[in-house]
Amino acid sequence: MFIQHIIGLFSNPTNEWEKIREQQKSGDRSGVGFVFILAAIPAISGYIGTTQVGWRIGVGDPIRITGESAISIAIIYYLALIIGVFSIGWVIHLMGKAYEVEKPLPLCIALAAYTATPLFLIGIMQVYPVLWLNMLLGLPVLAYTVYLLYSGLPIMMEIPAERGFLYSSAILAVGLVALVSLLAMTALLWGMGLQPVFTN
Repeated sequence: MFIQHIIGLFSNPTNEWEKIREQQKSGDRSGVGFVFILAAIPAISGYIGTTQVGWRIGVGDPIRITGESAISIAIIYYLALIIGVFSIGWVIHLMGKAYEVEKPLPLCIALAAYTATPLFLIGIMQVYPVLWLNMLLGLPVLAYTVYLLYSGLPIMMEIPAERGFLYSSAILAVGLVALVSLLAMTALLWGMGLQPVFTN
């Protein structure tokens, strides 16, 4: 079922958001579990890219990290993605009161999960960690993710588009703060000795 939703979000987002909303309202919570599968795409791809392919700075040899180091980073990455989706869903649920709408938490988590789907899918590019290529493909995907948030939130929460715009903007701001916090936490962990171990 979630594969049909993913295809629909790319082919006809408005119609697909309505289907997702009705599925959630019917009590079918199975759609949220797909995030555990999709979150593995960037984590596994990152593991392969950093251990097998590596990345280059200039014309030097590829830089790789050890498998032991990469597996711990991949696990933390996977958990961070899942926690991030569920946290944003929780924030959507909590902020609903400020925008005069209260929806069940599973519906809010489904909104966050389906909104993040393009980012999970583009995670396959981490198999080939070339910065310019990842940026070239990643920026349009990021823009489409923002579009899904702005188009999906009013439909899922059943509010007017004007109120949905403000609500979506608030959620986007929270997401950006969470991203900056995650980057700061990564820097702190590296400073505490949990940095990657590079191969010779």
